[in-house]
Amino acid sequence: MLEDKRKDLDAERRKVLLQRLVTELSQESPDVYYLPTAQIAMMIHGDVESGRGLNGDERALLRPLSARDIEVILSLR
Repeated sequence: MLEDKRKDLDAERRKVLLQRLVTELSQESPDVYYLPTAQIAMMIHGDVESGRGLNGDERALLRPLSARDIEVILSLR
């Protein structure tokens, strides 16, 4: 039961963090709005791999996700 709550909390934290990263990308380049979700997910995945703009906890939270996982999460919001 406690483990399920932790997974739910991590999932919510991932969603919020991914939304923040999309917002940051949009601020850097307004054209991001017109890109396919798959391309945005690849950009975010690259940022996670390089650690750009993320602290250690945030990177650890997103590191297990593939670009496809990120794409799915972004498409569900």
